[in-house]
Amino acid sequence: MVGADVLGLTSAQAARLLAENGPNRLPVQRSRPWWRVLAAEMVHFFAVLFWAAGVLAFVAGMPQLGVAIFVVVVLNGVFAFAQEERAQHAAERLRQMLPRRVTVLRDGRRTEISADDLVVGDVMLLAEGDRISADGQVLRAAGLAVDTSSMTGESVPERPAVADVVNAGCFVVEGEAQVTVTATGARTRLAGIAGLTAGQGEMPTPLRRELTRASRAIAGVAMAVGAVFFTAAVLIGMPPTEGFLFAVGVTVAVVPEGLLPTVTLSLAMGAQRMARRHALVRHLEAVQTLGSTTYICTDKTGTLTQNQMSVVQAWTPPGTATVTGIGYQPTAEVTVTPEAATAVRLLASVARRCSSGRIEASENGWQPRGDPMEAALDAFARRVGAGDPDSDRGTELARFPFDTRRRRMAVVVDGRVLVKGAPDAVLPLCSSAPGAAEALHAMATRGLRVLAVAAGDLASDAEIPASAQEAERDLHLLGLVALEDPPRPSVAAVLRTCRHAGIRVAMVTGDHPETAVAVAREIGLARTGDDGQVLLGGDLPEDLEELGELLDRDGMVIARVGPETKLRIARALQRRGHVVAMTGDGVNDAPALQEAAIGVAMGRGGTDVAREAADVVLLDDNFATIVTAIEEGRSTFFNIRRFLTYHLSDNVAELAPFIVWALSAGHFPLAIGVLQVLALDIGTDVFPALALGAEPPDRRTLDGPPVRGHLLDRAVMFRAFAVLGLAEAAVALSAFTASFLAAGWRPGEPFPGGAVMWSASGAAFTAIVLGQAANAFACRSADMPVWRVSVRTNWLLVVAVVIELALLLMLLYVPPVAALLTHAAPSPAGFLVATLSIPAVVLVDAAYKWFRRRHRRHHGGEDHRP
Repeated sequence: MVGADVLGLTSAQAARLLAENGPNRLPVQRSRPWWRVLAAEMVHFFAVLFWAAGVLAFVAGMPQLGVAIFVVVVLNGVFAFAQEERAQHAAERLRQMLPRRVTVLRDGRRTEISADDLVVGDVMLLAEGDRISADGQVLRAAGLAVDTSSMTGESVPERPAVADVVNAGCFVVEGEAQVTVTATGARTRLAGIAGLTAGQGEMPTPLRRELTRASRAIAGVAMAVGAVFFTAAVLIGMPPTEGFLFAVGVTVAVVPEGLLPTVTLSLAMGAQRMARRHALVRHLEAVQTLGSTTYICTDKTGTLTQNQMSVVQAWTPPGTATVTGIGYQPTAEVTVTPEAATAVRLLASVARRCSSGRIEASENGWQPRGDPMEAALDAFARRVGAGDPDSDRGTELARFPFDTRRRRMAVVVDGRVLVKGAPDAVLPLCSSAPGAAEALHAMATRGLRVLAVAAGDLASDAEIPASAQEAERDLHLLGLVALEDPPRPSVAAVLRTCRHAGIRVAMVTGDHPETAVAVAREIGLARTGDDGQVLLGGDLPEDLEELGELLDRDGMVIARVGPETKLRIARALQRRGHVVAMTGDGVNDAPALQEAAIGVAMGRGGTDVAREAADVVLLDDNFATIVTAIEEGRSTFFNIRRFLTYHLSDNVAELAPFIVWALSAGHFPLAIGVLQVLALDIGTDVFPALALGAEPPDRRTLDGPPVRGHLLDRAVMFRAFAVLGLAEAAVALSAFTASFLAAGWRPGEPFPGGAVMWSASGAAFTAIVLGQAANAFACRSADMPVWRVSVRTNWLLVVAVVIELALLLMLLYVPPVAALLTHAAPSPAGFLVATLSIPAVVLVDAAYKWFRRRHRRHHGGEDHRP
């Protein structure tokens, strides 16, 4: 495609234009200004309720309560806003970790640069799978087809001719082209469309719908509780205004104000951990969806294998050559008979001429540039003595690029047609070649990837074929090239992990079935002798129900699969209730990646099209990274449930004094008041909750299949209300009562007020905070006692509890603060009973977990990992 008359810009010209016009980036547009985002956090449903309550508190002559309620609204709004901003910035940083690259002509040479550095006048070299990074005009084209659906909505690709315009944001789906850049950045058509569409809302994700469901359930409970206590207050003689404010305080005790900020932090931290482990999450909420994955449809090359292709054997009619080399080095040990040497060199030279990938020297040794398989063919040609690419003779007159329908490509050089492709796509075009079928079978059964190379003469040297069909006639087979792509060493162990985690895996590949099966058996995906798990894409049933039933097994191998088939596979499995993760790297994989619950694209070897369509991009193209991402997703789900369990159980302890007060018709005094509840919710409760949202995966996260069900289900509510919360509440009320007993009060006598009442209230408050601290550690696991969960895996929780205890001391021993909360430091007896909250919570939690494990061993039951 590169002609001598097209040189592109010089480096100096490009640098000057870049300085004048700026980088090739779309203008950054926020859907809403920051102040509107912050305002939204201040006026949602709960916030409006609290604002109204604060105003009524001032009207009722209780300014301290009004100020306290306003502080709750403002702090919660600012905190939620800060966490949302942090998540947005984290997502933006993650997106920037994967730079867009583009190949251009600079100083007359092919050069790969960042797409940000494109300038007007640059000549882009586009090939199948490339994203067009700037508006431009076509200089030359060979079989060019461009997906313009993002601009026009037209699903059929356009075929631009010379002088036609192509736009940034579109994708090359077939062929190659030289395009001179005419507009970059804000001046592209894409930028104009982006400006028109900015601010449009997005459909809620499954996680967002689940959080909304949980929030509404909690809101309903909170308002119902508030209404009940308002009625109780009025019935025992409290003025309606005071009763309403009292009910507002009770409502505050039930609502987990930090739910959404904690979820956001958990998602952001999960995404950051995944990025450190080479999985780039393009949408934060995809982190949780990953955890629900039940079926992985994975490619073979580069995902299950190392994508370090090397030619190990070549067959020609005169004889066979064996190659033993390391990586992409141009030298290797070649074993070939003298009568076959010339034929092998010709085979290698033609195979390279049909390729654009090359090897090049770098500081880290010889590395592939372009497609690794084609780079391996360049290394092979050099190893057998065919010289470097500059030694290839002849002028290229036409090129018919590879496409998924023909599964071969061809070039026309000085009156000869050179063809390279899949053996079953090339051999039918060739005259008889004795021994080829046997050689192909032997290579494929070893798990080698095989290419056929052929050549033919044009009827007339002066006539250039107008189509591939016209060119690919009367061919004779030059030989077969067998490439080895070793499996990744970690794959076998990761597949065992998948089976242990209840995740089914299928290999979905375009390779020859014998090659695919050989690799599948080597890595332990397919079992030897089980031919029923090996299918051809062309033989799959059209009916989705039948297809889903056929594929709903572990270890399936589906070979010779085209893009349309991958899409049907995703739909069929999801109809059967599976959460499907589909990998892909090609242009035509995009529909399947979008259809699957989780689309996984390759970061190194994948195309821009696939990356744009995917939810997750593997920066190392490694199958093991998919399972790592699933582990992080499951952990995020568990973290949200940890937070809910923690907060709801603490709410029970905060609500219990009000229940006892109401049941006694006001004869038993309130152990804690509304302001103390607010201090617990916005002070001591927040930091451990956030730390629980950052809990990393543990070794049991992938034990068994994904947990099905809602975030807030019966198991969470029973543990929060009937176990942990009840233990906290019992100790808090005991500490409150013990303080009176130690001061000389006896049952049946009126309760003393003044300093004794304040000290007793301080004891109850202390018991709740200490119970919170123990509860935070108990909630780290739904199955293991506190002492069996190492604190070293979440030092953030230790720091959070230390902060919580420091706040407790401040709230008790700083006189103005204690006076505002109407409590005082507990008496020795009250403090002693309050400290029992720690062992009480830990032991009750351990007993409950022991009983549940014993029950499951005998009767089976739900899984509540980790």
